[in-house]
Amino acid sequence: MALDRAGTIQAPGSAIAEIPPYNVSAAALQRYVEAVFCVRVDGRVEPANPVAQEFAALLAADDLARLSVMAAKSRTANRALVDMVDVGAGDKLQNIQVTLIPLDGGRGTLLFVCDLTLDTSSRLALVDSRRRYRDFTDISTNLAWETGADQRFVFVSPRGALGYAADELIALDPAKLMMADLTPGNEIPFLTRRRIENEEIWLKRSDGQAACVVISAMPLTARDGSWLGARGVCRDVTDARDSEATLARVRNRERVLTRIVRAFRDEVNPEAMLNVAAEALAKGLGAEDCHIFRDLPSGPGGAGGAALGFQLAARYGDLDAGAADPVLNSIAGGAGAVEMLLGNRQVLAARSRYQSGSNGAVVLWRAVDRGSWSDDDRLLIGDIANQVGITIEQITHHEHVLKISRTDALTGLLNRGAFMDALRRFVSRLIREGGNAVLMYVDLDNFKCVNDVRGHQAGDEVLLKICDILVQQTRPTDVISRLGGDEFAVWLNGADLTIARKRAEQFLEHTKALAHLSGNPDRPVGMSIGIAVWDHLGREDLSGLLARADAAMYKAKHSGKGSFTIADLPPPAAAGNT
Repeated sequence: MALDRAGTIQAPGSAIAEIPPYNVSAAALQRYVEAVFCVRVDGRVEPANPVAQEFAALLAADDLARLSVMAAKSRTANRALVDMVDVGAGDKLQNIQVTLIPLDGGRGTLLFVCDLTLDTSSRLALVDSRRRYRDFTDISTNLAWETGADQRFVFVSPRGALGYAADELIALDPAKLMMADLTPGNEIPFLTRRRIENEEIWLKRSDGQAACVVISAMPLTARDGSWLGARGVCRDVTDARDSEATLARVRNRERVLTRIVRAFRDEVNPEAMLNVAAEALAKGLGAEDCHIFRDLPSGPGGAGGAALGFQLAARYGDLDAGAADPVLNSIAGGAGAVEMLLGNRQVLAARSRYQSGSNGAVVLWRAVDRGSWSDDDRLLIGDIANQVGITIEQITHHEHVLKISRTDALTGLLNRGAFMDALRRFVSRLIREGGNAVLMYVDLDNFKCVNDVRGHQAGDEVLLKICDILVQQTRPTDVISRLGGDEFAVWLNGADLTIARKRAEQFLEHTKALAHLSGNPDRPVGMSIGIAVWDHLGREDLSGLLARADAAMYKAKHSGKGSFTIADLPPPAAAGNT
C-alpha cells in the first residue's frame, strides 16, 4: 500500500521500495524486526522491508497522510524526529512510535515504526489498577499500613484510624497502640514475623479507650531472608462486638425471664411460683441470695421486714430476711428501685407491681467481689419484678378465694367444713401425742324471735355481737366456727374443764348485754352451751366427741336455756373405737 502524489493509496502487495544507497544498508532493513517505510519526496509511503508490507495493511488513508506530513517536516527540517501516533480504529487501534530520518540529498525519508500498543495497554492497565487500589484504600474504613525495618509505621491509609490522623501514625511505634492487658503474649502484630489472618486484637484509641480490631498481616523479607517490616489491614469491629455483647445480654435476660414465666405456667401452687422465681432470678444474675416480699394488708406480721409493711413470701439462699430491712425501708419510702452496699454484699431491689399499684419487692444479694450490678441486671430484675407482681396478685386472689370458701360470709369465722378439717388435725395430734382440749357447742336462745319481730338485719347484728363475744373471750390459739344459723362451736386448745367452765361463764355473762336486741323482753337473747372435755385416755374418736358436745348443748337448752352443761366422759365400753 502506498500514497501517491495525488494522495491516492497504492494497492497492497506492492514491491518493497528501492532505497537509494546513501549510507543505508538494504540488507539491514530487510532483517529489521519492526516495520520500516520509505516516504518519497512526492509523498508516497512505501514499505521498505517485509514487516512493513504486513503492517501497511493496517493503515488507513488518513494514517498514511499523517505519516507523509510528518516525513515532510523531518525532511524540511533536515533532522530526525520521533513522535507517537495512533493508527487504525476500533479494536485494531495501535499505538506506534515513529522515528523519521531524512535521506541524504533530500531523496526521501526513512520511517521506522515501533509498535508500543502492548506496552501502552500494560502501562494504562497498571495505572488504572493503581488508581483503583488507591481509591479502594481511600474510601475504605479499614486501616492499611506498613511498618519498616525500624519497627515504625512508614505508610498508613489517608483516612487514619482509631482517632488518629494519618500523619500522626507515620513514624509511630506500633507498641504504643497496643492494650497490653488485652493482648495475648504481648505480641505486636504490626511487627509480625508470620502471616496473620483475621486475628482479633485490642488497640488503644487516641482518647485511651479500647478498640477491638480484626487484623490480617504478612511479613516483608529481603532475598536473604532478613526481616524488612510488615504490611497489613485492620478493621475496627468494636461496634459489632458491642452489638453482639448487647444481643447476648438481651438473650440472657430473655432466657431467664422465659424460664421464670414457664415455671409460673407449669406450677399449680401459686406460692411455689415465687420460690421458683427466687431461685431462677438469683442464678440468672449471679446472686447468692434472693428474697421476695409481699405487702402486708395491714398491721405487723410475718418475718423479715414485717414492721415495714412487708412479709417474706419466698427466698433462695441462707441469708436471714431481716437483713433486707434497710432496703425495704427505702422501698417503703417510695423508691421504685434500690441499689446499695450492705456489709460485704451488694444489694439490688425492685418494687413488684400489678397494674397501677405496688404489691411487694424483690431483693437480690451478691458478694462485692462478684462485680457491680450492670444495666442488664437492673433491666432483668425490673422485668421479673413485674412478673412477680402478677404472681403475688394471683396468690392474693387465691387466698381470698380460699378464705371465702372456708369462712362464714357474715362473721368471718370458720365455716363448718373448715372447722371440721381443723378438728381432725387437732384430734389426730391429741391421739398421737396426748394433751388436753375442750369442745364447746353454742346455740343461741330465742334467736328466731329476733328475726320474726325485728327482722333479719337485727338478727345479723345479734350474730355479729355473739361473734365478738366468742373472739374476745378466747385465745388466738383457740378455734371458733359458725356452724350454721345460730349455732357456733369453740375448740379450746390445751384447756381443761376448769378453763372451759370459766369460758362458758364469761360467754353467758357478756350475752346478757344483748338483751336490748331481743325480739321480746320475755324471751331474751341468750346461749345454751354444751361442753365436752377430750378424753385423754383415748376412749373415743372425733365423732364421739362431737356427739357428746351436741348432746350436752341440747341438755342445757332443755334445762331452761341460758346455761351450760358438761358432758360425761365416754364409758369404758367405747374403748378401742378410734
